[in-house]
Amino acid sequence: MSEPIGPVLEQYATVSGAGPAPVNLAEYERYMKNTLPRNAHDYYASGSNDMITLRENRAAYSRLRLLPRILVDVSKINTKTTVLGREVSSPICLAPTAMQKMAHPDGECGTSKAACRLGTLMTLSSWSTTALEEVASAAPGGYRWFQLYVYKDRVVTLDLIRRAEKAGYTALAVTVDTPILGRREADVKNKFALPS
Repeated sequence: MSEPIGPVLEQYATVSGAGPAPVNLAEYERYMKNTLPRNAHDYYASGSNDMITLRENRAAYSRLRLLPRILVDVSKINTKTTVLGREVSSPICLAPTAMQKMAHPDGECGTSKAACRLGTLMTLSSWSTTALEEVASAAPGGYRWFQLYVYKDRVVTLDLIRRAEKAGYTALAVTVDTPILGRREADVKNKFALPS
């Protein structure tokens, strides 16, 4: 089976704006691979162990379909919905993503500003490269949750909860399925380390 040809294989827009911009997930993934350092790309693009869950998630996502409505008035479309009683502009919210400054110098603050501008929810990762208070102050009116890993040292966990509450995070997304970290083979091969 040969590789697809066409826009997916084109060069992509750089920070300077040269070239066509990515317009779909495959193009954004290729752009990421061509733009980020290998250490960062492989961290974002891989999973742990044999990447079984990553493959299963991709397969499940590929089975999703939009259900078109035929012969209906579409002159007034409203994508708004609510998440835990708060209105968001659409059912698309931003999940916690660790170490965003590996991808862009604005990191989590840029994501927070974008989510606020678009009127949607952002959940900040416990493994943020920016202090949770700084992320909150980057977009004061934003709707934010905080992803919490429950640490063995409960004092650390309680401190994170108090800081998140004080900074205006309105809910915790508690991650309970990581008693130990998975073996991320790409990180092992790359001798992964945060850039300085």
